Amino acid sequence: MAALARSPLAVDLPELPPLAGVRFASGEAGIRYRGRTDLVLATFAPGTTVAGVFTSNRCPGAPVDWCRRILPGGTARALVVNAGNANVFTGRAGVETVEQTASAAATLAGCDPSEVFIASTGVIGEVLPVEKITAALPALAGQLSETGWADAARGIMTTDTFPKGAVRTATIGGTPVRIQGIAKGSGMIAPDMATMLCFIATDAALPAPELQALLSAGVRGSFNRTTVDSDTSTSDTVLLFATGGAANPAGADLADFRAALDDLLLDLALQVVRDGEGARKLIRIDVHGAETDASAGRIAMAIANSPLVKTAIAGEDANWGRIVMAVGKSGEPADRDRLCIAVGGTWMARAGTVVPGYDETPVVAHMQGGEIDIAVDLGLGTGRATAWTCDLTHGYIDINGSYRS
Repeated sequence: MAALARSPLAVDLPELPPLAGVRFASGEAGIRYRGRTDLVLATFAPGTTVAGVFTSNRCPGAPVDWCRRILPGGTARALVVNAGNANVFTGRAGVETVEQTASAAATLAGCDPSEVFIASTGVIGEVLPVEKITAALPALAGQLSETGWADAARGIMTTDTFPKGAVRTATIGGTPVRIQGIAKGSGMIAPDMATMLCFIATDAALPAPELQALLSAGVRGSFNRTTVDSDTSTSDTVLLFATGGAANPAGADLADFRAALDDLLLDLALQVVRDGEGARKLIRIDVHGAETDASAGRIAMAIANSPLVKTAIAGEDANWGRIVMAVGKSGEPADRDRLCIAVGGTWMARAGTVVPGYDETPVVAHMQGGEIDIAVDLGLGTGRATAWTCDLTHGYIDINGSYRS
């Protein structure tokens, strides 16, 4: 596949400084791509704890199965990520590839294979040539660096048009800690998880069960509230590693850390949406007045996943009837005669009909921008939720029509 033009919604990769206990190396294994990095190795200090959240797709890849199996151990010493081949629907060969990769990385990291996490992204249904990975790993082990974050962010890309990263700081018991992460994803993006791959590390000292609770809660308002195309990947993986390098006190209040982590997760999730295949507009959907928060969330995602809503926005057509349709098809409680809809802060419909004297001019102007805001009031209760998506353009068809080329 030819290189894709940088998304008009792209954001620059922030500086990703060294983080105590984490080292990265990236290289070319020639798995599918030529002339670019496609293999990433990371190692973590002894005692690093880990948490993870994975795809809900019922046909997951062998790397997801492996990570789920070893996650209860609660510790991590290494991570291996390849791009270009998802190692999905590859039968026993896929399992053996993961086992051999973990064994090779464990030897280099001086740990047990059960402390090596694996992630793969790319084409489904093709056997991953494990010999290319195991042959490349020793050289990467010799190149591990605390400054390798940016190269790693680029090394995990597939149809992404820009590398994605984020950094946040917080305090735990008065001790400064840092959280930073990288992500990849631009297509096959829908809950659960809506990112494809995301790797986050913190120098905080946190036990694995606490770390898991924080991550599981954090993805609910971020990755699981974003969608590009309604297709849930077979490979989606989010891993959070805590190295303990900051030596913060145990048992301290985590409110500040939780807020920083939630903000970082949302930042990375929205970068994925900004890089949606062919996307030219970022769309935020706020639903309130639903019977429950859960109901509001399902309505917001029904709007976000509607091809008709997304194509109308791509065409800068202020067609609010498509939003009404999406609310109604969600299957959630809704009363046509209470429904209110706004775009760009202009209310277009109230109580089931067009607002008297409605002027489409400001809405049209808003639709021409790069960030679109939709608000829906059900008028039924206090439930509220937000979802994010992107428009659906001809570019999406062009990219996916030639994905294996």
